[in-house]
Amino acid sequence: MRSCAIHQPNLLPRLSTLAKLYAADIWVVLDDVQFVRRDYQHRARLATLDNPQQQQWLSVETHLPQGRATLIRDAQLADPQRATRRLDQLPAQYYHTSPHWQLLHAALEPVAHTLTETASTAAVAEATTRALLNLLGWRGTVVRSSDLIASSDRSERLVDLTSAVGANTYLCGTGGMRYLDSRPFMERRLNVRAFRPPVAAEDLWTGAAKITALWALAVYGPNCVGAAFDNLRTAT
Repeated sequence: MRSCAIHQPNLLPRLSTLAKLYAADIWVVLDDVQFVRRDYQHRARLATLDNPQQQQWLSVETHLPQGRATLIRDAQLADPQRATRRLDQLPAQYYHTSPHWQLLHAALEPVAHTLTETASTAAVAEATTRALLNLLGWRGTVVRSSDLIASSDRSERLVDLTSAVGANTYLCGTGGMRYLDSRPFMERRLNVRAFRPPVAAEDLWTGAAKITALWALAVYGPNCVGAAFDNLRTAT
């Protein structure tokens, strides 16, 4: 079974998002849909090590050349230098006392190189996600939806993208299951598998759907998070 997850590029993604991508063989970066300012494409919630309820937004100012109609791939950093400083300083401020901080900091170094090469908000968000997946030893493939041909219909698009990357299983998150039409998948003989990460109040899954995965990685360490992801992938 070859699976894919189709998800927009998120800046320092949440643990639930990272776990879904890790569980897939292919991540299709959904970059040719409308940019949404209230989403996680250009921002992430940081949480303090000892109190995950204490949170702060880390955001990178983003310019939309076509206004609200701007696609994710076309969104641009308004001030790349300021974005570089924020991505370097704020995570360090929150997590530098973690015994795992040196590993996290080293893993995020490629993001700085991306910032020197492009002002694309999507590219930077994708780079932060790749960095965390690489830290956890993910061996999957990354493909961008803008490089593929797909329908504009929501469910048909997902079917087309799943087929285009040679997958026979689409991993669908909890939110996506609410609107997904399974009929096009059945017609193309493709599987839909619901991905539901654990909901917990006191372990590494604390705030998994809200705060950046950096929190769990800083508190529990990459080895522990990776083991939890492997268990979840096996069960999915």
